[in-house]
Amino acid sequence: MKLQHLISLSILLLFLAGCGNLGVQIQVVPPPDATSTLQASDLPTPATQAPTATSILLPTPTSAPVLLGGASAILFSSNRGGNVQDLYLQEFGSGQITRLTQGDSNNLAGPFSPNGKKIVFTGSGLTDSYVGVMNADGSDPVNLTNLPDVSDGFPAWSPDGSQIAFTSRRDGNNELYLMDPYGHNLKRLTNNTFDDYAPTWSPDGKQIAFVSDRDNSTGIYSIYIMNTAASWVKRLTNDGGNDYSPEWSPDGSTIVFRSVLKGQFDIFTVSVDGGDPINLTNTPSSDEWSPSWSPDGSLIAFQTNRDGNWEIYTMNADGSDPVNLTNNPADDQFPYWKPILNSQ
Repeated sequence: MKLQHLISLSILLLFLAGCGNLGVQIQVVPPPDATSTLQASDLPTPATQAPTATSILLPTPTSAPVLLGGASAILFSSNRGGNVQDLYLQEFGSGQITRLTQGDSNNLAGPFSPNGKKIVFTGSGLTDSYVGVMNADGSDPVNLTNLPDVSDGFPAWSPDGSQIAFTSRRDGNNELYLMDPYGHNLKRLTNNTFDDYAPTWSPDGKQIAFVSDRDNSTGIYSIYIMNTAASWVKRLTNDGGNDYSPEWSPDGSTIVFRSVLKGQFDIFTVSVDGGDPINLTNTPSSDEWSPSWSPDGSLIAFQTNRDGNWEIYTMNADGSDPVNLTNNPADDQFPYWKPILNSQ
């Protein structure tokens, strides 16, 4: 794997921030605390300067449907506009790609809100990273965590849109937290000397899957499940690999994740009831990262370097019929499906 690929992907895993600050004005909200309550005055006001979304028309696919996997578009991070990662949105019907952010530091894609109107993301500064939220068109970015010299990331919306789970190193190591979509009503979920990070919600909002090295040697990770009160925790994978990036299937029965076995990263699925993981990719001489279920559960998006650089692919839920969506010489990473917009 190219060194630049490892550097770009280590941004989230090690919370190493890029240089400089955002080239747009970012709103900040007061640092969250455990006792704050949301008032009308807490709602963010429009930014005085918002990123300009730049549309780039690509050749229209001859047979691409308007909807794919129950989604209208896919969000991803890419350095195709320069030396840093920015957010891009690719429509399935037209093939149009819209650049949502433009600055001089990294913005890493996160999931859409359940109604498709907002995007949560990880932004970087000189010595820290933060969890931010923006409108789905890239406008009005807001820094939700806003703690100097603290690394926050891996945000995930709850299914009802009322909470965001995320990872923070504010207490010295990676721990899981909850906050509301305005950065308030902070709640710490995990509290131990090991790393807990990368939360993902079950479809019913009652459980969270995450990554931890609590039962392994330091830096060797497995997938765990806990309830949202953090009163019980169950280890899900114990396959001898190093497991990352869990995401719950829409029907709640399966978790997709990536694991490194024998030096190669592949995409696996495992039943939430336990059992042996199933290898979906198994492509020699390439790595697969960042799996993401489509809203209808029929497809999985992921990134792969099988073409010599990072591209966004889709495959069927059983690993068959891989398709290159992005097909660009830049590095395209961290895919997230855009749900069909509704009125919620």
